[in-house]
Amino acid sequence: MKLSVIILNYNVRYFLELCLKSVEVAIQNIDAEIIVVDNNSPDDSCAMIKQLFPAVNLIENKENSGFSKGNNIGVSKAKGEYLCILNPDTVVAEDTFTKLISFVDTKNNLGIVGCQLIDGKGKFLPESKRNIPKPKVALKKLLGSDKAYYANQLAVDAVGEVEVLVGAFMFVKKEVYNTVGGFDEDYFMYGEDIDLSYKVLKAGYDNYYFGETTVIHYKGESTLKDSKYAKRFYGAMQIFYKKHFKRNILFNALVWLAIKVAYSIRKSPNSKKATSQNIVIYTNDLPESLKQQLQQPIAIRTEIKDSIPNNTLVIYDLGIMETQAVIDDMKKKSKQENIVFRLLPKNSKFILGSDSAITRGEIIRF
Repeated sequence: MKLSVIILNYNVRYFLELCLKSVEVAIQNIDAEIIVVDNNSPDDSCAMIKQLFPAVNLIENKENSGFSKGNNIGVSKAKGEYLCILNPDTVVAEDTFTKLISFVDTKNNLGIVGCQLIDGKGKFLPESKRNIPKPKVALKKLLGSDKAYYANQLAVDAVGEVEVLVGAFMFVKKEVYNTVGGFDEDYFMYGEDIDLSYKVLKAGYDNYYFGETTVIHYKGESTLKDSKYAKRFYGAMQIFYKKHFKRNILFNALVWLAIKVAYSIRKSPNSKKATSQNIVIYTNDLPESLKQQLQQPIAIRTEIKDSIPNNTLVIYDLGIMETQAVIDDMKKKSKQENIVFRLLPKNSKFILGSDSAITRGEIIRF
């Protein structure tokens, strides 16, 4: 088998459904499998998978064992030559995996490959490509300066070597993953992707950023930015430095103190809900129940057009549109003022999207 897609899920049933539908299309011409590890979700994620995706290998954990352990469990069951560690709050394009396989099959000494990620507003996510957060760089990041933290030396659409990739999307040979011991289970959530990237580099492999394919990552779902996030993130950084950057007692004390100071002065960001004056939906069959839910005049279009007014809610019907075309259009329209995007998955009775990395996304059922 060529590819195993590992998806660790916790309590994001609707985003998971959208993700799985996109993955099924993307692997239809590949010898591949999908493995979902559910970390004891209180919602009906598992029931949904059994009903809608019977071919998926579902592993139901009886507790929330965290990101690292959950993914390691999934990998232990994987049969593929390659692994894709994928967040459940992502949407892949139809050719994402075929492009990556064509790329990785030409490389020797390959470590982890990441791709271009955009958020729910179509904006590029800079954590798609990062530098090793050595103490000086990380402390500046924690205090609000992230210039050296991200790999800005590489263009967004480029392909090239980078040091650190993001755990929302990691493409790697299973052999390499196992050689370095997979994700370190000392990390519950956050920091484990930095750690794995660094372990792979130290083992002598080359990590790559592949900017020629784009994946949507609705960050607010699995990485909600609240006080618990800050505590876990800074705690993960402590684990990382203790593991990889031991120097002496004085050095460690300075690092821990700086992290604690950064945590204490960090302000919680404010989120302002976007409001839309117009609604445009790309579909050839607008359900009456959705029309009633939206309660606004709706402009129906069957083809993507670049020209829409500002302050518009844009809904894409994935029953008639290719995901790649939607992603490209989101990236273009994201340059306009107050454009909000929602996706209507094929054969589903809901639309969803996310406008912020610090709050949950919006799901409208109809």
